[in-house]
Amino acid sequence: MLRWNSLTATQQQAALARPALAEEQALRDTVAGILRNVEQNGDVTLKALTARFEGVTLDSLALPQSELDSAEAELRSEVKQAIELAYDNIRAFHSAQMPQDIRVETRPGVVCELKHAPLDAVGLYIPGGTAPLPSTVLMLGTTAQVAGCARKVLCTPVGNNGRIAAEIRYAAKLCGISEIYLVGGAQAIAAMAFGTESIAKVDKIFGPGNSYVTEAKQQVSQRADGAAIDMPAGPSEVLVLADSGANPVFVAADLLSQAEHGSDSQAILVCNSEALIAQVKAEVDKQLATLSRREIAAQSMANSRYILTDSLQESIAVSNAYAPEHLIVQTRDARSLLGQLKNAGSVFLGAWSPESAGDYASGTNHVLPTYGYAKNYSSLGLMDFMRRYTVQELTEQGLKNIGPAIMALANAEGLDAHLQAVAKRMEMLK
Repeated sequence: MLRWNSLTATQQQAALARPALAEEQALRDTVAGILRNVEQNGDVTLKALTARFEGVTLDSLALPQSELDSAEAELRSEVKQAIELAYDNIRAFHSAQMPQDIRVETRPGVVCELKHAPLDAVGLYIPGGTAPLPSTVLMLGTTAQVAGCARKVLCTPVGNNGRIAAEIRYAAKLCGISEIYLVGGAQAIAAMAFGTESIAKVDKIFGPGNSYVTEAKQQVSQRADGAAIDMPAGPSEVLVLADSGANPVFVAADLLSQAEHGSDSQAILVCNSEALIAQVKAEVDKQLATLSRREIAAQSMANSRYILTDSLQESIAVSNAYAPEHLIVQTRDARSLLGQLKNAGSVFLGAWSPESAGDYASGTNHVLPTYGYAKNYSSLGLMDFMRRYTVQELTEQGLKNIGPAIMALANAEGLDAHLQAVAKRMEMLK
C-alpha cells in the first residue's frame, strides 16, 4: 500500500507509471519486415505466415459463406441469446449517436453546411489468443453497421482446427459482415492497409491486438499509402476509486476482472480508507485462487497499486492524473462526483456497475484509450466510423457581402491569386 502524501512528486509519478510497452527496435524492425513482405508478395506471405504461426495450411484466405450460415446452429441457445442481447443494446446506444447535419446562413446569400458520411471501407481486427472475442466483433461491427460503412472487412487468426469460433461468426453475421479473412497478426494489418490479391485495401483499421498488431497499426497509420487507425493502444487497465462504504468483495472482483485480460494489464485501487484497502487485498487473494486464469491474473496483479489518500478529493486528483481506460467509482453518491472526473475512457458509477457490463452488453463501446491517452482521446463511437465535411454556397449578393473582406485578408497575406479569384467575380457583378 502506498500513502500518497508520503510520496515525493517523483515517487507519485512512478506509482502511476504503466508497465513498460514493448517498443524495442527489434519489434519495430520485425513488424516493418512483415509489412514489406505483405506489400511485395501479398497472399503468398499471408498463407506462409498462417502456416508458420497458426500451424494451418489454407487454400483460401476468405471464410466461406457456408461457415457464416452454419454458425447459429453451432451455438448453445444461452450464448446465442446473450450475443443478440448485447447486439441490440450496442446498436441502440450507437444509433442514438447519429449526428445531425447543420445549415447556417452566416450572411445573406452565404450558406455554410456541415455534412456527415460513413467511411467507405473499414477493417476490423479481432484478436485470437486463448478465447474467442465475439464482444469485440459486436463493438466494432455493430458501430460500423449503424454508421452505414459499405465495406466491413474482418480479419482474425484461424484456430488450429482451421476454423473460426462460431461465436465470432454469428456476431459477424448479425453485424452484416460477409467479408471475413482467416489471417491475424501484423500481416493482417498490412493486408488491410495495403491490399493483397484477396483482401482489398480499407480506409481505416479498428481493433485491439498484441504488441505486433499494435506496432503494425502505428506504422501503417504513418504512411500516406497506409490506413488510418482508431487510436493509440497499450495494455488494458482499470482504476477503482472507492471510499469506506465500498464493498470489498465487489472491488476485488473488479480489479481481478481487469487483471485476467493479460499479464501486462494494470489494476489500481485509490481509496481514503486504510481498512477498506486491507479488506480488498485479502479478498483479492481469496478470489484469485478460484480463477481459471489465475496465473495470468497473478502476474498482472504484480503491476497493481493500492494507493491510500487523505480524502476523496485527493483520490479524484490521483484518478485524473492517471487517466484510466476504465474508471469504476464505488463511493457514496458516486454520480455526484461525475463532473469532477475529467480523464477516463469509460466511467462505471456505483456498486452495481461492474466493468464487465461495458465490456459486453450494457451498450457502450469497450474500445477505449489506454496508457494515459484518455486525457486527449475519446472512447470509440459512431463518429469514428464517419467523416464530416463542409459545404459553402454563395449567391451573387452573398459574394458582394463578404467579397471585400476576402480581398482585404488575401491582400494582407500577400496572396494575389486568392484576391483575384474574388475580384474577377466582383467585376462581373458591377
